[in-house]
Amino acid sequence: MYAIVETGGKQQRVSTGDVISIEKVEGDKGSTIEFDKILAVGSGDSVVLGKPYVANAKVIGSIVSQYRDKKVLVFKKKRRKNYRRTNGHRQYLTRVRIVEVKG
Repeated sequence: MYAIVETGGKQQRVSTGDVISIEKVEGDKGSTIEFDKILAVGSGDSVVLGKPYVANAKVIGSIVSQYRDKKVLVFKKKRRKNYRRTNGHRQYLTRVRIVEVKG
């Protein structure tokens, strides 16, 4: 069984046992989180689509770790104007192990 989950403005296909990285959610290592914005649930050939979300569907996960992603460099330049700016950004992420898909 799998589900398509919306979290952090993004969509991910998950099934039991998967480890995914999502935008940071509050919680400590080992605590559980519940995703309730389920866009679709499927098993084999049958697929249930939501309008926009599937009713009575849940995905339960446990937090594996809180970490920061690799640095992304942001470089701005205007030619012939002696204008150059460099910035870096590291996104906060949460690694989640999917425990159960209910649909």
